[in-house]
Amino acid sequence: MSAIDLQGAAAKSAAAMLARCGTAKKNEALLCIANALEAQKQRIIDANAIDMKNAADSGMSPALQDRLALDASRIDAIAKGVREVVELPDPVGVVSKMETRPNGLVIGRKSVPLGVIAIIYEARPNVTVDAAVLCLKAGNAVILRGGKEAFNSNNAFTEIMREAVSSAGLPADSVSLVQDTTRGSVDELLNASAYIDVLIPRGGAGLINHVVANAKVPVIETGVGNCHVYVESSADLDMAARIVFNAKCRRVSVCNAAETLLVDRAVAGDFLPLAKGLLDTKSTELRGCVETVKILGESVKPAVEEDYYTEFLDYILAVKVVDGFDEAVAHIGKYSTQHSEAIVTSDYAYAQRFLEEVDAAAVYVNASTAFTDGGEFGLGAEIGISTQKMHARGPMGLNELTSSKFIVYGNGQVR
Repeated sequence: MSAIDLQGAAAKSAAAMLARCGTAKKNEALLCIANALEAQKQRIIDANAIDMKNAADSGMSPALQDRLALDASRIDAIAKGVREVVELPDPVGVVSKMETRPNGLVIGRKSVPLGVIAIIYEARPNVTVDAAVLCLKAGNAVILRGGKEAFNSNNAFTEIMREAVSSAGLPADSVSLVQDTTRGSVDELLNASAYIDVLIPRGGAGLINHVVANAKVPVIETGVGNCHVYVESSADLDMAARIVFNAKCRRVSVCNAAETLLVDRAVAGDFLPLAKGLLDTKSTELRGCVETVKILGESVKPAVEEDYYTEFLDYILAVKVVDGFDEAVAHIGKYSTQHSEAIVTSDYAYAQRFLEEVDAAAVYVNASTAFTDGGEFGLGAEIGISTQKMHARGPMGLNELTSSKFIVYGNGQVR
């Protein structure tokens, strides 16, 4: 058996035990994880320092280095997130829709764990903990496969969690990290249908497209965020500028960051200089249509078609002046990855049309796309943002990490 087969078999055995495990035992394990993270901060920081040096030596962009970096405050925040998951209701074992059929059978649905979940992700070591604790709370075993850029950080987190889970009396193999960071291990996971029930990729378009195209294991597609903000002609322009700045610049390396600004022609001459003034404070590069260049001058790089398809994950924003609501919605329909889309408007009818006509996991009126987040939506921590339409869509919290089974009570019925 390969290393992935051995890991998968161990996780499957652990998942069987977790499925029988009560809320109190799962919460005990999570509290052990939180305590261990706080107690062993320096171990994590030392491991992360190796990853950060390697990242700097390899020329990783500052935005991606920010995703990778860990310090005491970030580790404390991760541990705090674990404690918040403890406080969330257990999604497993909830029985709903019990009804009596004409033949006397009583039939209902009961929520159950998915089983073994594999997570493939890139240079974000916090995902190691977020994914593990959510899977555990929902009664699932998890196999983590992070990117080589964060391997030392991920390994430190995983070792600490395995020790903590074991100390609480649960199998250490409830959480495991794939040690091979080559593409070969990804392809093995994609084919490990004997062990893995669901696979969730988190990362750039290249990773997600490869997983979706090649997996034999069921996949929940997440993450790629080509998000738009449309400033409609009736918008409060000061508010719109603040929303655009926050959506683009709060954290450029996350999937809910805005990548394209659409501006109604009627207000473009007033709005674009106003927005640029804020965006310039973060040295944001603008790539604009011909009209945008006319208004803002040579400081704007002429946009090409590919810019409107691109998730930049950097201080770069594509800009297009549009002739009204219909053109804006058509543009979003063509280029969007159906993640998060926003309109800024004072017109109630346009606000309602935007909510109805734009197809995305999250659609906003007069607010930043930066809020597409499990915590901000009241779901607690999240496993990712699903951009598909089956099973889960939008921020995926605990409930999305469960399935259901029918439970049937009879008193001798035969058919």
